[in-house]
Amino acid sequence: QAPLVEAGGGLVQTGGSLRLSCVVSGRTFSALGWFRRPPGKDREYVAAISWSNGLQYYADSVKGRFAVSRDKVKNTVYLQMSSLKPEDTALYYCAGRTNTIIGTNLRATTSYGYWGQGTQVTVSS
Repeated sequence: QAPLVEAGGGLVQTGGSLRLSCVVSGRTFSALGWFRRPPGKDREYVAAISWSNGLQYYADSVKGRFAVSRDKVKNTVYLQMSSLKPEDTALYYCAGRTNTIIGTNLRATTSYGYWGQGTQVTVSS
């Protein structure tokens, strides 16, 4: 089984909500990140969470609207998205880092060695 498997994407209207999930298996990660790739653009950072203590980090574009959390029992990371906007439309990826997060830029794609296949989120206007 792939170490990171996302689910929960879909089509939602502006102002709506979605919850993405990322099931973690086979690896121990120090941090999990969420990234997205909008149509025609590069992959961009959305949020990250420390697996051990649950500290959360957010991109300015989603702060106050998105919330990242993890469930250690279910080995799952969530991204709760609210007040969605058309510009949130993207393919959303879960990423995992196995090394220490101390001194690490969790906003950088290069900080993560494992990636899920992505789940599509489309926000209609």
